[in-house]
Amino acid sequence: MAHGYHHGNLRAAVLERAAEVIEQEGPYSFSLRSLAADLGVSHTAPRHHFGSREGVLNALAVEGFQELAVRLKADREAGGGLLEAGIEYVRFATDRPAHFQVMFAPTLLSEDDEELQAAREAAFGELQGGVSSLADRGYPVEDGAAAVVAGWAIVHGIATLALTGNLDSSGIRRLFDDTDLLTITRRSAGLLFGPKPEPSEGQP
Repeated sequence: MAHGYHHGNLRAAVLERAAEVIEQEGPYSFSLRSLAADLGVSHTAPRHHFGSREGVLNALAVEGFQELAVRLKADREAGGGLLEAGIEYVRFATDRPAHFQVMFAPTLLSEDDEELQAAREAAFGELQGGVSSLADRGYPVEDGAAAVVAGWAIVHGIATLALTGNLDSSGIRRLFDDTDLLTITRRSAGLLFGPKPEPSEGQP
């Protein structure tokens, strides 16, 4: 095998290269053979690890959901609430755009993959857990399910608008004095789940 790849690191190298191609050209622009050629290995070598092109995409999605879960858990354990979880979600999307694209494209994935199901459930379990902190922050929630969907929709939408370039091309980003994406996320998502303002004097 060229480049000294062994079975311990060829798998990681294939995933890294697939992510690079997806970020630049989209998820339909590679095959196992093309990845092998890019890495200078036998055209059959990636098949030993992934079986098929779909196997590479599934592995990327698993990797993405696992990292997202770790990030959200760390944020929660540091005392963050639902708003902070949403900001971390957008940060993850911009750090891992290829993973993010594949994670939410079910037509590209095998939904029978148990590892994928477990990784997805872990990530969304962390998002759901953020709702339980809302009451402690002055936002009693009567409909927790709706709160999860509302929070997810906001941050997923912001991430998608940014990654597709639509936040810039629409001119919306120019409405903010500070165009940092995480600041935009904090201000926008904060309308629902941000710090509750103190009542003015004389107000109940």
